[in-house]
Amino acid sequence: MMNMNRRNAYGGEALLQKLRQVDFAIYDTVLYLDAYPNCRKALSHYHSLVEMKNKLMAEYQAMHGPVTCFGNESRDSWDWTETPWPWELS
Repeated sequence: MMNMNRRNAYGGEALLQKLRQVDFAIYDTVLYLDAYPNCRKALSHYHSLVEMKNKLMAEYQAMHGPVTCFGNESRDSWDWTETPWPWELS
């Protein structure tokens, strides 16, 4: 099990904050696209944000384990419960 202090020492809280910010921007862009589905600029922005989120998620999970239960990639263990929960970092 990964120690919470180790997670914070290696930037876990900062990465989670970036993920939260990108998630918010994605949802905001989705709302815009719901109203203006033909806006190419917004669609391009959406895909850029999703790519950024995927990179941040991969970086975080490589260093600290899954962010959500859907991030459990191991077929041999249920890693989601082996690290502190995202809300336990504060």
